[in-house]
Amino acid sequence: MDNRKTNKIIISIVTHNSRDIFKTLDHLEKEIGEDPRFEVKIFDNNSKAEYIAKMQDYPFVTVISANENLGFGHGHNQLLMNATQEYGFICNPDILVTKESIEGLLKKIQENEAAVVVPQVLNEDGSIQYLVRKRLAVFDYLLRFIPFHWVKKVFKKRLSAYECRDLPQDQTSYIRMGSGCFMLVEIARFKEIGGFDEQFFMYFEDNDLCLRYEKAGYRILYTPFEKVVHLYGKGAHRSAKLFLVFMHSMMKFFNKWGWRLF
Repeated sequence: MDNRKTNKIIISIVTHNSRDIFKTLDHLEKEIGEDPRFEVKIFDNNSKAEYIAKMQDYPFVTVISANENLGFGHGHNQLLMNATQEYGFICNPDILVTKESIEGLLKKIQENEAAVVVPQVLNEDGSIQYLVRKRLAVFDYLLRFIPFHWVKKVFKKRLSAYECRDLPQDQTSYIRMGSGCFMLVEIARFKEIGGFDEQFFMYFEDNDLCLRYEKAGYRILYTPFEKVVHLYGKGAHRSAKLFLVFMHSMMKFFNKWGWRLF
């Protein structure tokens, strides 16, 4: 691998009292903690003092603390829009990734015509989280939140298409939208399109980002050969507050890109 191109690659993490971040940092310390090419930066959205102090105990991590929580996209913009590196990993505070996958993703972005590369995302049990999207419609979101399994069974084929379950898992593919839980971006292109749209406090900011890459003529590559584990909490399914945040972001997204009901 060309060390000139991969020198001091930033791994950007945004958190607000995330319960899983210490699992993420323990794993990163094991995988790349002593590798001088990588710089792990955390933008903390006004977490508790003891939480911040515990993150600062990791010698390979730089923590930047904010006095208020302005959201996921704002935090990553603070780190990446001011970065001098060529490449940056956008990483959730609940991701487990190996050095092998990091190296593989870097190789993919260097060898393909892509401004973004996203890996296969797995649950802890090794099953796939189907997070790639080619279209977004209000009806599909209603289906996901409806608790009645018989309804989901009736629309099984539609849900499968929504989740891109037919995406090949034995070859790379260019896609429209990948998950922001973990993605590798070419920082110059990220800056060119303006980074994340900060009107999205949480949810839909990754879909919006991907569509703006597409609009600018850039491509997004999905690779099933590089994998990460996402300790997925499904917060909007469990928390009324997060569900309201989700709905607010959804309205902003469709207001921006046009309403598609079905």
